[in-house]
Amino acid sequence: MAFRDRDAMIAAIRLYFEGCNEVSEEKLRRCLTADAVHFLPAGMGPPIHGVEAVLARWGADVRANGSSWTVQEVFADTEAGIGVAEWTGLKPGLGKVLRGAELYRFTEDGLIDEIRIYYASPRDDGRAVNELDGFAYADRSLVDALVGGLVGGLVGRVVSR
Repeated sequence: MAFRDRDAMIAAIRLYFEGCNEVSEEKLRRCLTADAVHFLPAGMGPPIHGVEAVLARWGADVRANGSSWTVQEVFADTEAGIGVAEWTGLKPGLGKVLRGAELYRFTEDGLIDEIRIYYASPRDDGRAVNELDGFAYADRSLVDALVGGLVGGLVGRVVSR
């Protein structure tokens, strides 16, 4: 089943970044479902649920740190209803630049209902599994299940040593 056209999916992802940069509830509501979930890496807090919470989280970052995000690349798969963006986050108040990518899952009507953020940063070797806090890996597709099985097997071997 095809989702919205590729250009519309890419436009929704770009609108999401505009909404975050401008702290615009109107823009976020045009691209996110009301109950969208934004998953974060371990240690950054639990998943962010809903437009209001996404607006509050990134709005606070914009206000406190002068943060803004730019998009380098955006890809969309209309058959899978998945988009990916590579981005740079500028945080002048902290003197930091962050880079990463996000995966976006779309509903059939073309809204984003899930965001998974991945930072381009060193992995945490203190953790057996580096993954998003609160994300239900086991409840996903066969590919995710296979990866989960591989990770489980590796963790089992590491723990048993």
